[in-house]
Amino acid sequence: MIINTVSFDAGGVLVNPNWDRVAAALRAHGVAADARVLEAAEPGAKRRFDRAPTIDATNDRERGWIYFNHVLEGAGIAMSAATLAALGDLQVYHTQNNLWESVAPGTHDALAEIRSRGLTIILVSNANGRLHALLDRLDLTRYFDVIVDSSVEQVEKPDPRLFQIAMGRAGAVPERTLHVGDLYHVDVVGARAAGVHPLLIDTADLYRDADCPRVRAMSQVPSFIFDDFERLPRSRS
Repeated sequence: MIINTVSFDAGGVLVNPNWDRVAAALRAHGVAADARVLEAAEPGAKRRFDRAPTIDATNDRERGWIYFNHVLEGAGIAMSAATLAALGDLQVYHTQNNLWESVAPGTHDALAEIRSRGLTIILVSNANGRLHALLDRLDLTRYFDVIVDSSVEQVEKPDPRLFQIAMGRAGAVPERTLHVGDLYHVDVVGARAAGVHPLLIDTADLYRDADCPRVRAMSQVPSFIFDDFERLPRSRS
């Protein structure tokens, strides 16, 4: 076994926005919104801002506004005073509770399988200081040996120091660590800068030109680790 530590991002990997809550916030301000339409627009919205100039020029909080603006645009919802008010309400909720509260399908089973095989599991996330409380609420904390929240540590991916903090606490070594993320210029770039192998979750197959391995869902991560990783050319890991 080459990999003995698996690092996960949180948002977009383990958990997703509660689109029902987002749609309800928009409707409360008179904006017609369908949760499933918003959810379908999300991958394309994320792909639009996942570019080096945007990531390099923003922090995680600023990207959140860009992200939701792109989601609304992709869902055919024009920006207005009403949408800004709804997003403001959602920001308040996110600050207090964390809006990324929908567990991605297959997450519990995937984490349990990786844990059952004896690997160390760590969480390296750009978050808002509420990550530990969120994981407790969603019954995810029990899977992780180390949890690192960027707001607590005052450093964000793609800065490799956030990975190094987590690996140091877990006693992990970079060359035997795999990081699973959903943003190329945050997770893949950051992992490689820390000497860690990247894996990109690409739910809508929008990163076909990416120079890293990809899977479509959390449910595919264990088979990648235990069946596919060792066959990868090292130059593309």
